[in-house]
Amino acid sequence: MDLNKIGFNENINNALEKLNKEGLIAGRVALEHKRLYRVYTEIGELLCEVSGKLSFDAVGRDDYPAVGDWVAVLPRNGEGKGTIISVLPRKSKFSRKAAGMTTEEQIVAANVDTIFLVNSLNEDLNLRRIERYLTLTWESGANPVILLTKSELAENAADKIASVESIAFGVPVIAISVHGKQGLESLNDYLLPQKTIALLGSSGVGKSTLTNYLLGYEKQLVQNIREDDDKGRHTTTYREMVVLPNGCVLIDTPGMRELQLWNSDSGLSESFTDVEQLATKCRFRDCSHIGEAGCAVKQAVEEGRLEEARLNSYFKMNRELAYLERRQSKKAQADEKKKWKSIHKAIKAKRK
Repeated sequence: MDLNKIGFNENINNALEKLNKEGLIAGRVALEHKRLYRVYTEIGELLCEVSGKLSFDAVGRDDYPAVGDWVAVLPRNGEGKGTIISVLPRKSKFSRKAAGMTTEEQIVAANVDTIFLVNSLNEDLNLRRIERYLTLTWESGANPVILLTKSELAENAADKIASVESIAFGVPVIAISVHGKQGLESLNDYLLPQKTIALLGSSGVGKSTLTNYLLGYEKQLVQNIREDDDKGRHTTTYREMVVLPNGCVLIDTPGMRELQLWNSDSGLSESFTDVEQLATKCRFRDCSHIGEAGCAVKQAVEEGRLEEARLNSYFKMNRELAYLERRQSKKAQADEKKKWKSIHKAIKAKRK
């Protein structure tokens, strides 16, 4: 495989050379399944696992490869397999808090240029969920584009599109229909050779249908929409990177039932620029925007210039980030203790 066609560049090559290990080659992770990785390399597709050292040094999930990552691989000639020695520096990563009670980062896609945030224009359209996706996308380092699918089925489509545009400052909002062949030409500005696109969204919003269209064949099995709620059944079960016919790289992802924030302070500011700009006009610098006199934010709500639901969403995500920061601080202390315990154990084993 010609790695240049899937984004290989001088920065990646320099990072590989700095490892200064004979026999290493670069590869890009196309699929992960139970700590086994399908990796695209110049000598073909390899099935890889991580090295013992990489696993030993890993503190959290984010230290392991993710789909879209560039990695340094030591191939085992003739076996079609290899060992991942190192994850090369990422230029972007879309992360969320891993599902459940653990305080861990889950990288959904790495080294992405543009993220298509896919939402359906049916009754499932949720502005608060879009705000959350936008916050994580801005934090990722990639550029967001909002795709509103199933436009042929939508009632009051123009009003719904306007409501999305009202919370997506400067973000392109594109209404499309694969079945109705509407709006699809607008995607060509982003689907460029050597660029990487990630599809993110809830189950049933049309990601698999769009993937099939872009590939030109039925790679993803798409089930019919349930008649009772207009939602498609969940079809994609894992993250996978594929190359489109024009050379653009596409990362398809499963529908997300949970979308908890992860280190998204700057992303929150980017997503809620209207709220934070209003906050600069409050009488008090430390205004909580709840009951203080001279609060420009509450005044905007009272005058109908800012939706109260949007302000509540801003409050909710701020509380979530504050809670996450407290949890991360405790986890960092525990991880450091665990790391040194492992080091001392390894030293004792060598002395025996």
